[in-house]
Amino acid sequence: MKLVVQVKLLPSPEQAATLRACNQAADHVSQVAFESGVKDRNGLQKLVYADIKATFGLSAQPAVRVVKKVVDAYGALAANLQAGRLGGPGAKRYRKAIGSPVTFRPEAAQPFDDVCLS
Repeated sequence: MKLVVQVKLLPSPEQAATLRACNQAADHVSQVAFESGVKDRNGLQKLVYADIKATFGLSAQPAVRVVKKVVDAYGALAANLQAGRLGGPGAKRYRKAIGSPVTFRPEAAQPFDDVCLS
């Protein structure tokens, strides 16, 4: 039986640097997704995987999780737009949301799974 626990971790300076690198990579991936229109996980991963590993110094699993994080963010945005939570197509919030790529705070949460921790 797996037990899932949600905890808040206070990162060391080295871990914080990795977290910032992950979020910078997520901003980069989001920019690529916005410009190319590719927002599916496999297509986006093919476009950016090698680049974000080399540019941001991420290992394989965090690089994959960064791509998934961006895909999930665009999925949530699409669901909010479809549900009308940002107003209609003429609303200022709606236009702002679709007019620029999704961005991530420098110290925003980064998903980890058991592969990252092994």
